[in-house]
Amino acid sequence: MTRWPLHRRTTALLLGTVLTAVTLSACGGGDTGDGSGPASVGEKEIRAALDKPTELTVWSWSGSLPDVAEAFEKKYPKIKVNVENVGTAAEQYTKLQNAIKAGKGAPDLATVEYSAIPQYALSGALVDLKRFGFDKLEDEFTPATWESVNVGDGLYELPLNAGPMALFYNKATFDKFDIEVPATWDAYVEAGRKLQKADPEYFISADNGNAGLTESLIWAAGGRPFTSDGDKVTVDLQDPGTKKYAENYQVLLDEKLLSPVAGWSNEWYQGLATGKIATLTSGAWMAGILKGSVAKASGDWRVAPMPAFDAESTSSINGGGSLAMLDQGDKQLAAAAFLRYVSAEEGADITQATGSFPARAAALGSQEFLGAKDPYFGGQEINRVFADSLAKVGKGWQYLPYDVYAITIFNDKAGKAYTGAKRLQAGLDDWGKELVTYGEEQGFTVG
Repeated sequence: MTRWPLHRRTTALLLGTVLTAVTLSACGGGDTGDGSGPASVGEKEIRAALDKPTELTVWSWSGSLPDVAEAFEKKYPKIKVNVENVGTAAEQYTKLQNAIKAGKGAPDLATVEYSAIPQYALSGALVDLKRFGFDKLEDEFTPATWESVNVGDGLYELPLNAGPMALFYNKATFDKFDIEVPATWDAYVEAGRKLQKADPEYFISADNGNAGLTESLIWAAGGRPFTSDGDKVTVDLQDPGTKKYAENYQVLLDEKLLSPVAGWSNEWYQGLATGKIATLTSGAWMAGILKGSVAKASGDWRVAPMPAFDAESTSSINGGGSLAMLDQGDKQLAAAAFLRYVSAEEGADITQATGSFPARAAALGSQEFLGAKDPYFGGQEINRVFADSLAKVGKGWQYLPYDVYAITIFNDKAGKAYTGAKRLQAGLDDWGKELVTYGEEQGFTVG
């Protein structure tokens, strides 16, 4: 499986403050590779580029991309695609930012998560794919993922995969303690209380501070704390949806219903395997994590819709990303062809076969895909749950143009809330203050 969102557990250790290199500038300069500069190009030019010996460099930690590149090379034998794993997200972002700052050394294409697109797009480091007419492909993708790859007036990726939120729950644990699957956050809290009362070693979930999860839950609760319009940014972690999330989640923290173990630790995996960590609220990619790393719990886990905060709740996305084209590249026509192959042609089928949840509308309309029974999840048709979640994603969410940095400092500012030393809303407020200060230091006008 392609594990796009995993930078959220490593970024803080690896990235530091490299984003000070970001310079606000006009988006999408560079050359099309045929000497015509930034002018629009058509399908004829793209096809002609595939008949010329060309070597592309792609930076990605995706496990499926080398296979996609191999298939592309067989179809277009004059093109060589070198897929280089220069590190997982945080490491790659650091190297990418250094290349952007130096003005040289960037690859032709790179994996960039949806949450990180604004950072690179607004700095002028990415090519607007409207240049190649790729905006005409909108109907091939789900609305939620299409919204994620558009920043301002530009299109910076074609969606490849999606991370619609859902509730992963251990059915064996729920059955053992006669607990119903919670449809609301109030019911979720009651389930946590019932678990603790029955056996203090069981917890409804685990969270010692996860910025990506926090953003996704705020999104689902109707919060829109971040807006970005060019160099104008708004940070408001006191908006109604954010406060709704914080009030609900604070109950879990106050009553110590969450396991104190660190996510992705050995103890965390053990808790998932034994069912003592009974649920995970996560993107669809978590299905692959469970199957790959908690194999002995096969048959115990199921997937349900994410609990609703209230009648107005929607769903949200956690993770997902695709390939972006770097402005430094001088082979942009061939790069455009490969990028399209990855997300909108045969390459997307190859990636989907590895367990990545697709962003293409056709895949999500396939009864074969939706009706596939997953043995790990007791034969459940889990794709139907994810597809329904994706269709209910709330509109209008925006990431900060420095969200990668925001993730790195989340635990420093809000982390004390998970130990009981600070209220969660206070921690979010502290996080917001730092995000305002940092944005202003980078040249943004922050309100």
